[in-house]
Amino acid sequence: MRVSFVSDVHGNIEALARAAEQAEQLVVLGDLLDYVDYHDHGNGILGAIFGSDKVRQFAAMRVAGDFPALRDYNHRLWASLDDGPAVLAEVVDRRYRAVYQAVGPEALLILGNVDVQSAWEESVGHLLPNRDGQVVEVAGRRFGFVAGGSSRPGLVPRPSEQAWRPLVRPAVEFQAALASLGPVDVLCSHIPPDLVALRYDRVPGRLEMYGPSLLEAIDEHQPDFALFGHVHQPLARRQRRGRTECINVGHFQRHPVTFDIEFD
Repeated sequence: MRVSFVSDVHGNIEALARAAEQAEQLVVLGDLLDYVDYHDHGNGILGAIFGSDKVRQFAAMRVAGDFPALRDYNHRLWASLDDGPAVLAEVVDRRYRAVYQAVGPEALLILGNVDVQSAWEESVGHLLPNRDGQVVEVAGRRFGFVAGGSSRPGLVPRPSEQAWRPLVRPAVEFQAALASLGPVDVLCSHIPPDLVALRYDRVPGRLEMYGPSLLEAIDEHQPDFALFGHVHQPLARRQRRGRTECINVGHFQRHPVTFDIEFD
């Protein structure tokens, strides 16, 4: 069987539908939504709700690294609406339904750190479950899944005061979902293990979020593959760790090509 992996779809639904049509088995590793489209400011969640001019200001602050001003600006945007959560829920529901229509019920899917878990569950989760903490047999192999983003160990993410509540969990919750899998042949996550070449994004020039205990699980169980996304322009797309191939399956939004593995 040929298994096709994608990650970081970020709203590229047309390409996702083509990938699903061609795949024998499609696996989606999260970040279905695009909160901000830095390439086309009129796209993405913010662009759809507030328009490209507002997003242009958001993007300028993000590029400058002025995160306190960015958080304040983001808060003021949502506060300018009479019912920000309701507006957001409508947009997200429409986009999640489009994802489901693109991939169908047979895909295997987890959510990423920009996804909204409650919205997915309410919208289409009963039709296409988020496989977080589950093991599924595919082509005679055990595929284990752990979704979302994570804080660093010892830190607890503050509850979001914004309408947007992405899936970034305390490290202990991420680790518990990972531990529940046990030994697997293919370890699937949205965020990478704590390896510098796989975490470092060349464009913003920083280390991105990693999955607590992913590296330790790889060392202990030595799966054939550890597959993930999240880092859009990594220093390296793959790195061997013991007998495990750790592979970033690619930034599907900008480069809509599946990463395929043939299993005998």
